[in-house]
Amino acid sequence: MKITTRKPQETSAVGKALARHLQPGDIILLVGDLGSGKTTFVKGVAAGLRLKPDAVHSPTFVLMNIYEGRLPLFHFDLYRLDPGEQMNGLGLDEFLYGDGVALVEWADRMGGWTPREYLRLDLTHGGEEKRTLVLKAKGARYRQLLENVKAAFR
Repeated sequence: MKITTRKPQETSAVGKALARHLQPGDIILLVGDLGSGKTTFVKGVAAGLRLKPDAVHSPTFVLMNIYEGRLPLFHFDLYRLDPGEQMNGLGLDEFLYGDGVALVEWADRMGGWTPREYLRLDLTHGGEEKRTLVLKAKGARYRQLLENVKAAFR
């Protein structure tokens, strides 16, 4: 599924629409360059989970933030990690397969820690505030989740 947004509020709205369908244990992998809208998307998910989006900040230096809402939101940022190498000490398994929703920025750095099933969101700059979001599902749960999001944008 491909969506083009023209301002940050639209990128956030995609996250909010997705959040309506999230369940405990869901994993969303975010991939994109600096400034591509990953954290803006996470803020939208947070709003959809009944959190204050302004409380959401990229956890670049702490690696993970936990937010409590309709479901716990585990927000990872792997930017500072070497691909796959420094993942052992994070306790990632506890959060990826826990009672909340995991959103992982810079997920392309997970290496062998990449889950078998997930929803992946690739974000790219399109100039100024324009962004292209491409959602890809891996696994039956995520194919259904993607269908639910598609229905919201028809």
